[in-house]
Amino acid sequence: MNSLDIYFQSIAKECEPSNLYNPINYILSQDGKRIRPRLVILAAELFGIHPEEVKHVATAFEMLHNFTLIHDDIMDQAPLRRGLPTVYKKWNSNIAILSGDALAIMALQELLKAPCDDATKIKISDLFARTSLEICEGQQYDLDFETMEEVCIEDYIKMIRLKTAVMLAGCLKSGAIFAHASKKDQQALYDYGINIGIAFQLKDDILDLYSDTQVFGKITGGDIKENKKTFLYLTALKEANEQQHSDLTHYFSSTDFDDAQKIQEVKKIYEAIGVKEKTEILMNQYVQEACRCLDAVSVTEDKKGKLYELANALVSRDK
Repeated sequence: MNSLDIYFQSIAKECEPSNLYNPINYILSQDGKRIRPRLVILAAELFGIHPEEVKHVATAFEMLHNFTLIHDDIMDQAPLRRGLPTVYKKWNSNIAILSGDALAIMALQELLKAPCDDATKIKISDLFARTSLEICEGQQYDLDFETMEEVCIEDYIKMIRLKTAVMLAGCLKSGAIFAHASKKDQQALYDYGINIGIAFQLKDDILDLYSDTQVFGKITGGDIKENKKTFLYLTALKEANEQQHSDLTHYFSSTDFDDAQKIQEVKKIYEAIGVKEKTEILMNQYVQEACRCLDAVSVTEDKKGKLYELANALVSRDK
């Protein structure tokens, strides 16, 4: 990934106007997990493609991901991302919106640079566009949930499938499309991505509350502070006794509480119900299903080793 990191740092370097491109260079140069480009590359490698050949596709998905982060942080009013000030905090919301828009357009330009035939490029571009739209749908559901009185767990899983999982799935399928893999293998990798994506978001729900801010790179308890209806909250609400249910709905009825006290009190309820453990059980079920999907990909087991390892690494991480 070192060569790709160097490429990311060069994309917006010395471009003008600086207030448009400096935020892009800032976010692309950060030490992120680079999961999305890794998935593009790993999927292509399964079928004999060298990472350099699929570099532009991998870059496009990483740029799309970072575009969503810039805009999401504005909507969530998040002050930190990867342990650093978010783009809108470092500059301002107007610059962040415009830089995010530019980043999305630059991602499309990267796809056009991919060294493949036109038919393959169209297939990848169609997947890229569909993935982008689904992410927007997921983000809108997430925003809608903040003001809805009732949200069921099934609706939440649907939301995180759109907001988080389709991106990982799209990365994997794009690598397989680039490599001219069979439709069966493309679908198996896509399904693997959906399952690890849902597991990944469930882990994020846990880390938001049960993590070290210095390691996680975000404010601990931010989901509670912003009344986010995460899997932890929805499970707690479903399992709560009458008093716990009343307290939860009270704390999630407004943001006009002392943040530290609100987080502490809600966390006590979560721990009394065992929400963290229940979330981990479901998360591991999705990982197991992901591995079953990966089993169906028609390449040798040793070639799939890195993807099996990645599925487990995503849910054992601390940031």
